[in-house]
Amino acid sequence: MAQAARSHHGLFTFLDTDGKSHPVENTVAVVTLVIGVIAFVTAHFPHLHLVSSWVGLIGMISGAWGQLRSVTTGERFLLIIGLGAAGVGFYLGMAHGGLFGGVLG
Repeated sequence: MAQAARSHHGLFTFLDTDGKSHPVENTVAVVTLVIGVIAFVTAHFPHLHLVSSWVGLIGMISGAWGQLRSVTTGERFLLIIGLGAAGVGFYLGMAHGGLFGGVLG
């Protein structure tokens, strides 16, 4: 019954399913999810292609790095959702004008 006596403190403790604290991994997972949502939403507006492509690229890089460092299933779940959303945002941003569309050329 040691589990019942253990107290959970912190914002992302629901991701710590193994009973240990992983603050860096949890933060990377949540940041990747937020970045992915931003990239996904901005990808639906063609004039925001610079935002969606750059934010999507950053989200895919942070999600890939987070997958290498992830420890629990909860972290991996958030990372995959964030990676998927960032990928959609990146590719739609690339289709609408790309990373430098209209700025350099």
